[in-house]
Amino acid sequence: MDDTLAGTAASTAHAADTTALAGLAFSKGHGTGNDFVLIADPHGALEVTAEQVAALCDRHRGIGGDGLIRAVPSRFLPEGAELLAQHPEAEWFMDYRNGDGSLSEMCGNGVRVFVHFLVQQGLVDLPAGESLVIGTRAGIKTVVRTASGYSVDMGPWEFIFPGEATARAMDSLVSAHGLDVARPALSVSMGNPHTVVALAEQAELDATELFTAPRVDPEPPHGTNVEFVVPAEPLVHDGIGAISMRVHERGVGETLSCGTGACAAAVAIRHWAGQGAPDAWNVTVPGGVVGVKFFVAPDGHEHVELSGPAVIVASGTLS
Repeated sequence: MDDTLAGTAASTAHAADTTALAGLAFSKGHGTGNDFVLIADPHGALEVTAEQVAALCDRHRGIGGDGLIRAVPSRFLPEGAELLAQHPEAEWFMDYRNGDGSLSEMCGNGVRVFVHFLVQQGLVDLPAGESLVIGTRAGIKTVVRTASGYSVDMGPWEFIFPGEATARAMDSLVSAHGLDVARPALSVSMGNPHTVVALAEQAELDATELFTAPRVDPEPPHGTNVEFVVPAEPLVHDGIGAISMRVHERGVGETLSCGTGACAAAVAIRHWAGQGAPDAWNVTVPGGVVGVKFFVAPDGHEHVELSGPAVIVASGTLS
């Protein structure tokens, strides 16, 4: 869950009028605990306001979720139609909203759950080992169905402040409740912005309070998600790096998992580890474990692959 592109919903979102959505079919799904309300809109006829999204994602008065995903053919959205012009195979678009109703570019866990939803709804046929190209606000993503879930080519990564990162291996300071002093951090874009902080031990990670947003100075231009990471000891075992992570996501708060955040965390720790750091990583989040791999794509850029489970836990209709 990720970078906010539009204004947040009003604080009274729980009182939003959702009667216009009565009878709408929905599903509830999650990827390592990062959970979503999912709705299918194959005719591109559904309009959901930011206030309605926030009401549906409210964990006390609604269905509850870190965000809402609308499955809609790409041709019905301006940004989807633009992608189709270059990638006609990207028939479906993941229209993703954060839990507060704000638009988001991408969600790594959400992509897996989105594709699993398409499969379960009979909207696509995707046997194990086959791939599907989908559209997102961060461009196209190629998703492969695996024996235990899905893997996603998340595309290339880049430093948000490249000059500072190259020169100092950090570009900002992050303050959070539970940490005695501000900590150095590195900001990474995975199509959405992340700021990664390395901590020395698990006790520090456990003590960090993420009820409120950490303060990042300087903050990336469009805001940022913040990951707090503890490297394993030893860092590498059998050629695979290992880290543990917690995250505060913009527009949501702390979540059990963040796919793009896991990728960004692996990018930063691998950068800090230096030459000889592995290309394969296991990232432990409160909701489980996801895999991150680095590879050079045909376009010549280094891409990041994210892999993990996707689960649909319930389906119903809105009252």
